[in-house]
Amino acid sequence: MSKAVSPRLRKVRVLATLGPASGTPEMIEKLFRAGADAFRINMSHGDQAAKIPLIEAIRAMERRIGRPSTILADLQGPKLRVGKFAGGKVMLETGATFLLDRDATPGDAARVELPHREIFEAIRPGARLLLDDGKLVLRVVNGDDVRIETRVEIGGMLSNSKGLNVPDVVLPMAALTEKDRSDLAFALDQKVDWIALSFVQRPDDLAEARRLIHGRAALLAKIEKPSAIDRLEEIVEQCDGVMVARGDLGVELPPEQVPPLQKRIVEVSRRLGRPVVVATQMLESMITAPSPTRAEVSDVATAVYDGADAIMLSAESAAGAWPEESVAMMNSIAEAVERDPMHAERVHFTITRPDPTTADALSEAAKNIAQTVSAAAIICFTTSGSTARRIARERPSVPLLVLTPRMDTARRLGLLWGAHAVHTRDVDSFEEMVAKAKRMALRHKIAKAGDRVIVMAGVPFGTPGSTNVLHVVRIIGDELKGYSS
Repeated sequence: MSKAVSPRLRKVRVLATLGPASGTPEMIEKLFRAGADAFRINMSHGDQAAKIPLIEAIRAMERRIGRPSTILADLQGPKLRVGKFAGGKVMLETGATFLLDRDATPGDAARVELPHREIFEAIRPGARLLLDDGKLVLRVVNGDDVRIETRVEIGGMLSNSKGLNVPDVVLPMAALTEKDRSDLAFALDQKVDWIALSFVQRPDDLAEARRLIHGRAALLAKIEKPSAIDRLEEIVEQCDGVMVARGDLGVELPPEQVPPLQKRIVEVSRRLGRPVVVATQMLESMITAPSPTRAEVSDVATAVYDGADAIMLSAESAAGAWPEESVAMMNSIAEAVERDPMHAERVHFTITRPDPTTADALSEAAKNIAQTVSAAAIICFTTSGSTARRIARERPSVPLLVLTPRMDTARRLGLLWGAHAVHTRDVDSFEEMVAKAKRMALRHKIAKAGDRVIVMAGVPFGTPGSTNVLHVVRIIGDELKGYSS
């Protein structure tokens, strides 16, 4: 049941990655109090057993503080790597010929094993192979089922098991590896709220994850492959949320292409009503320094001005020397941007036309009415969270208080722009709806006596997807008498 917890004043959410620097219950609570709204657990590092204390600490904090907590489990995805070298590393000279083959024998400056059959099947002459986060570049000359001949375009030192990116072709690889399947089952058993799927290339990549999740968590697609951009709208339509994963996207594409693509991904996600997270290197210098660069501050601010639902910290909060300070800085930047009078205008540069449904029409109307009558808040009753997502898509200028009888719904809304979710008992009548909306607005300090609030719900109550009521009410001073959640 609900407790009185003041909502955050800012609307963009902060997603903080947990790791060695932030893995204790004490630090997790410090990150929350510094501004973290949700927590990312990276399944690429450490074993599953090490994740259990993190999840338990987040849920314990949830019970102690009285606010639904949001946990995102980020699956590793298919990692492509070259094999090993006889001497541990080699120097690849620019202009030289270099072979990738299926032979497990340790390599040398002329060849190395590539233990990924799918690349041999899909590669074509002219395609690029990027090694070690793009530091080395190979151009394919020709290839067959067992060997790929390349020319070294950008040389350098290459050591054992370095990562490989293939930006120019769609690889016939499943988005879920065996490790991902195991991690997914573990995460679902632990009742996490969001599952992030890495290296999505096409809409079909989401189908198996969706089937395995079976409604037990929300599914987030990480956009980090050029091939995903080609089918962006289809991918966004098939998932519950999107991440602009700028790390690998910036490896596989020229860096100057990433900013416009970031804006495009945010725009498409907002238009289709999916929460969108901007991630990677946002405050990178704070891994080692107590303050960010001015360019990093501007980068974070741009994502907030664009209307992203959430902004994410990676190594800054997971492994850096200043995890609490990096969250506090992210929070401060977001609050400063949202105080800017131009912010409200800029977040509406993206036009979000309503679908021809009653729920969408009412959501758009709620935003406009709130502005016209100077309402203090929009309050919605929802079971699945769909009403809250529709309202948030409109980016209203007032807080959004979401009342839901389902804790899993309340937790998932931690990545939604402007939403303050409260787990509470459902209502059975129109009169109870109005009375409860007023009480909860006061209880959670969303509004005060004398304020108008807008209430949205669906009749019959408790029926998902039935939003058909919009009601404007004024709060009077004694609404909390006889309060019960």
